Amino acid sequence: MKARGWEVVERVRAGEPLVFDGGYGTMLFAAGLLDGHCPELWNVTHADIVRGIHQGYFDAGSQIVETNTFGATAIKLKEYNERYGQNMAARARELNEQGARLARAAAPATGYVAGSIGPTSAVPADYGVGDNIATDDEYLETFTEQAQALVAGGVDLFAVETMMFPQEAAAAIRACKAVADLPVMATMFFQYEDLHDRDRTMWGESPAEVAKNLLAAGADVIGMNCGRGPDRAIVIIREMRRVTDAPLVAYPNAGLPVRKGETVTYELGPAEMARDYPALLDAGCNIVGACCGSDPEHIRLIAEVVRARGRQKHP
Repeated sequence: MKARGWEVVERVRAGEPLVFDGGYGTMLFAAGLLDGHCPELWNVTHADIVRGIHQGYFDAGSQIVETNTFGATAIKLKEYNERYGQNMAARARELNEQGARLARAAAPATGYVAGSIGPTSAVPADYGVGDNIATDDEYLETFTEQAQALVAGGVDLFAVETMMFPQEAAAAIRACKAVADLPVMATMFFQYEDLHDRDRTMWGESPAEVAKNLLAAGADVIGMNCGRGPDRAIVIIREMRRVTDAPLVAYPNAGLPVRKGETVTYELGPAEMARDYPALLDAGCNIVGACCGSDPEHIRLIAEVVRARGRQKHP
């Protein structure tokens, strides 16, 4: 029997647009997370708050909600050892499994849970200088541990996200595929280059190149997240759609961050952000959500756009 997460792929291939969730850092900082502290530790220390964030996104209209495990690889967690006075890497399995269980507990019967797998912050050995580098084998090992724990916690699919290096993205996808027969969404972070009026990854890959590489690595759904905002997401998705008929996902930031003293806000409010989503769907995007700076109100308005599109296609 095929895992339930494959319904996501089947539904979008049948022409049904789906709604992802919004920002987690935004919500955790609003709830009291301090800068420099470990967001994933809140899966244990503030479980009710984390579960409430998941619930808020489902209530707002998200059909897929991800786990609070973005930085929960052993490689990334070790950065917090000194702050907490313990071996945080040894807690990777615990934090991932608990993160999956919290999202699962908030999910309605029709909701899907995506296991969030973000970058380790270690630079590939091919490029790396300094202490914080990782080989392909080290990437594979840390992502395998994370994926196994997410599966144990009950995820329906994986969300390999905000990746900057092709080697790291490929290792995460391969690890997920080796652990379980679940679909893998994989997204890269793109920077907008004003001088050239184009979007590229940190290492110069175009959206078309990224699309081909992520699919070659084994991803089932590909796309972008984070970045500048929905205006660039439209361009990126359009370029990806030119080279593939695979399902595409986009969850951009609510514009650029705006810092006033110690306070960081983002350019786009819910209505301003949602205004670009008809064009994002027209560009060929199948799953849409939002990233940094967004909250359930952003998702509520985005979900209205998606529902309207669904009614147009299925009167």
